[in-house]
Amino acid sequence: MNIGTKILIVDDEQEICEILKYNLMLEGYDTEIAYSAVDALKLDLSCYSLFILDIMMDSIDGFELARKLKTNPDTMYTPIIFCSALSGEDEHIMGLNIGADDYITKPFRTREVIARVKSVLRRARVTKELSKQIQQPPVKQKPITHIEVKAPITHSAPDTSLLSYKELRIDENTKQCYINDVVVNLTKTEYEMLSFFLTHRNNIYSRKELLEKIWNNSSGVSNRTIDTNITRLRKKLGKYGSCITTRLGYGYGFQEQDI
Repeated sequence: MNIGTKILIVDDEQEICEILKYNLMLEGYDTEIAYSAVDALKLDLSCYSLFILDIMMDSIDGFELARKLKTNPDTMYTPIIFCSALSGEDEHIMGLNIGADDYITKPFRTREVIARVKSVLRRARVTKELSKQIQQPPVKQKPITHIEVKAPITHSAPDTSLLSYKELRIDENTKQCYINDVVVNLTKTEYEMLSFFLTHRNNIYSRKELLEKIWNNSSGVSNRTIDTNITRLRKKLGKYGSCITTRLGYGYGFQEQDI
């Protein structure tokens, strides 16, 4: 079970490392430990399927280590889970904005950590398979040697139900999202969020505005729920995820970029 799935824990608290390693190995994961970010950077990081990072460490903290991982071509797509005693909203948001897939607050329940690890790895596998499909070369079409026109060509009005940005498009009739004509599986909330962003490009919206426009001011929806949905949508959109930008202190928006 979980053969070939290697996890690296980077934390300067030996007891926590040993607890996590023991329980992850019981689940079949090949788990290793680095007691500092400096030690972690000496390893072949390209062989890991997941990083679990503490934040408060000497020399290089977890945030800085995560930035290094996200700018390294060998690890930029490897998922990250922060596991830290820092429980403030600002730390959660910073971790997610850096590119983390989840944030766990210490002290933690081991069963919850295992469940979150499995969830993150499942999403990573789906994203990896989608990337493979997108990167497949297009099917060569036979050259057109003759066109027979049987009726005058007329120009129909553009289909307003189809919203697109370069190879990213959504069809409001079928409620589907596509990248290079490959379906991207979005939840209802993720779809509605992307639809809103595409129709309101280059604008920034606060969490309060997003709560009103996407969740209809539903009770029980927290800022963390909004941030988590933003993070998951970015992951699923691949390179177009960078278009969903964050303005700290203001909110989120879809910004057109050179991709």
